[in-house]
Amino acid sequence: MSNATLESLSDWGLEPALEHIERAQRSDGLILWYPEGPADPWDHVESAMALSIAGREDAARRAYRWIADAQHDDGALWATYGEAEDNDGAHAGDEPRKETHRSAYVAVGAWHHYLCTEDRAFLQELWPTVRDALEFARRQQAPTGEIYWTVGPDGEPYEDALISGCASLYKSLACGAAIADVLGHDEAGERWLAARTDLGEAIRTRPDRFDRTWESKSRYAMDWFYPVLCGVLTGDPARNRLEAGFDRYLEAGLGCRCVADEPWVTVAESCELVVSLAAVGRTERAREIYDWLFQWTDDEGVFWTGYQFEDEEFWPGERPTWTGGAAVLAADALSGLSPAADLFTDPRPE
Repeated sequence: MSNATLESLSDWGLEPALEHIERAQRSDGLILWYPEGPADPWDHVESAMALSIAGREDAARRAYRWIADAQHDDGALWATYGEAEDNDGAHAGDEPRKETHRSAYVAVGAWHHYLCTEDRAFLQELWPTVRDALEFARRQQAPTGEIYWTVGPDGEPYEDALISGCASLYKSLACGAAIADVLGHDEAGERWLAARTDLGEAIRTRPDRFDRTWESKSRYAMDWFYPVLCGVLTGDPARNRLEAGFDRYLEAGLGCRCVADEPWVTVAESCELVVSLAAVGRTERAREIYDWLFQWTDDEGVFWTGYQFEDEEFWPGERPTWTGGAAVLAADALSGLSPAADLFTDPRPE
């Protein structure tokens, strides 16, 4: 890692977040939400991406090798891991399920790590993991384009879909296609781009295919900005979508509400909104929101999950690693700390 990168991360006040991530990483590579806590594959990758930006390459590689080791024969991962694991690695107390967006997000992390390091050999090492994860997700794609949320312990998909989860999958498929292009796996890349095209069309034009069997998730901020964050919407449609949600989700001086009807701002959602704004060229507003977030750190400079502004307390009383990871990714998007800075602000790879 260059001195310039070190100085930039220090200037942004992000070294405590990075140290917190490394403290929560187990010896086998899994990054817990916090020391002795649970974990999930999506947030694990989010934290690993922060390590790559910071040049902590050994820790990042161990994180991705954990995914390769934990991956099932069908290409999936359990939805949760960590404390009180059973013999199969699933988090005790949760229904053992395999969520498509959590399993597939390794493609985003692998491509991000390659952009940061240009380590083609490690990308090649991760190829079977990425390939199998994306094929698991692709097998759960409905004829109407959406990708089902999860597969149950009986191996059957739950035939409903999430806007935010499918937007994440849209990004995973794009990154997987970019990896396939670099490594010369053209057929796989073509399959994933075709699946991505159908998925994007469903997200943009078929709202009836989402939240069909449960209450609408539209009150969650992720449903608002994830199609922008992940490149499903670009240009004026993306800008218009963000503008339409500010009054509902943004709390001036505090951050982005996690849920529209709850008095609770969360750092991770706020950081992802920052990246979404940067993606549509609203960098001044993105930086303003980002600067609000450093009031939500502890005495060491580690981010709390969020702030309940009616009760005037940090809630819950946790400091998740993935929250710090999101903060590092947002700083990168705003200032170009790493070669992967435009991963979310440029809609490519196509």
